[in-house]
Amino acid sequence: MPPRFTDEDRRARLVTRHHLARTATSVGRAVQDVVAFHSSDPATPYLAAWARVGSFLASDLDRALYDERGLWRLHAMRRTLFVVPTELAAVFDGGAGRAVAGKERRRLEQWLEGDVDDPARWLADLESRVLAVFGDGLDYRTTELADAVPELAREITVGSGKWSGRVPLSSRLLYLLAMELKLVRASAAGTWRSSQYRWAAADGWFGRSIEPLESEQGRAELLTLYLRAFGPATMTDMRWWTGWTVRDTKAALEAVGAVEAELSGSAVGHVLADDGDSTDTPEGVATLLPGLDSTPMGWKERTWFLGDHAGPLYDRNGNIGPTVWVDGRIVGGWGQPPDGEVAIRLLEEVGAQAADMIDSEAAALTQWLDGTVVTPRFRAPLEKELSRCCLLYTSDAADESSSV
Repeated sequence: MPPRFTDEDRRARLVTRHHLARTATSVGRAVQDVVAFHSSDPATPYLAAWARVGSFLASDLDRALYDERGLWRLHAMRRTLFVVPTELAAVFDGGAGRAVAGKERRRLEQWLEGDVDDPARWLADLESRVLAVFGDGLDYRTTELADAVPELAREITVGSGKWSGRVPLSSRLLYLLAMELKLVRASAAGTWRSSQYRWAAADGWFGRSIEPLESEQGRAELLTLYLRAFGPATMTDMRWWTGWTVRDTKAALEAVGAVEAELSGSAVGHVLADDGDSTDTPEGVATLLPGLDSTPMGWKERTWFLGDHAGPLYDRNGNIGPTVWVDGRIVGGWGQPPDGEVAIRLLEEVGAQAADMIDSEAAALTQWLDGTVVTPRFRAPLEKELSRCCLLYTSDAADESSSV
């Protein structure tokens, strides 16, 4: 008989497995247990770690990325930038990143057609000269690389029609070489909110080469990681998160021996055959997660934790803004007006005890940010509204806010 999971069961698993009670013992543990932290918005990994790791400091993530180098910021699923465990880089590459990088290289070569003869050969020659710069073992800013290899400053036309534009070749080639695991984003060229990074040769940065995995093995291992963190998940969830075809998803499910599970509403999910909970789920857990956090971005079918709150909390492209959670379900959102204080708006009644816990979390995050105002790169309607005001909304405002 297939295992059965109610929505309450799934929310309880989410609280435990995703450390929503701030139970992660380290940044590395937090990243690994949600598979990867989204990093398209540079602030997301820091706020995601703050929500999951007790006594977290921004320097803890910096140390893990740039000193210990146990984490790697790279592109993988759906061409999205993630922070992943370095030891699993080959899995993300084989399971998703390599296929994405192949498409990006072909697209760059197409953009170069008409500008250079034999784009593939021209690009390969330029790539070799760029990588040769890193022979001294140092890391460089993009501008420094362009000084060393002037062709990087060359402008090319990307896109087509009204979406076309002129950009420096460096913005596409360095991006591609990092996607192919030849370069790594080294330290940020600014604060922890900066999206500008220095570049280093990946082999030198980590002191070893990454042995590639065959795509089939990569997909199987990546799906294992995903189901361990996000299972039960539907076929729609898995395909959306990975960016795979139906064929590849079914093949990976068979390879890992996943089993079907009954979900609420007669939906069919999948879990690993050895899946099981070994710890009790804490109750009375309030959590503030940042925009693009890996937890709400881990499923395509979200009603069981989101309810009917998608409108105010997601942008038109499906990117989620900052959210407020109670016991594994989203109950509201948060934002920061110019004074830096974290403002909360609840979208449903939660009770006095939960409201007090949420207020405490908001006060703690305000203190941690210490005047720093974080503006999400992808802005949801509710966050934009809260950023323009300085009122702290509680459950008394739930009826009014539900129409945002």
